[in-house]
Amino acid sequence: MTNPIAAVLGALILIALAIDVAFYETEHLLFLARKFADLLEWLAFWR
Repeated sequence: MTNPIAAVLGALILIALAIDVAFYETEHLLFLARKFADLLEWLAFWR
């Protein structure tokens, strides 16, 4: 992955998070953070 592609993907993720916070507050972010933590734990098990 090149630097410009990584920068664009990072910007898109930040924009998506900002839109989510603007419309739905932080309820969804907490849910996604918990699910992401579960995913990381599951992936660490298979490592």
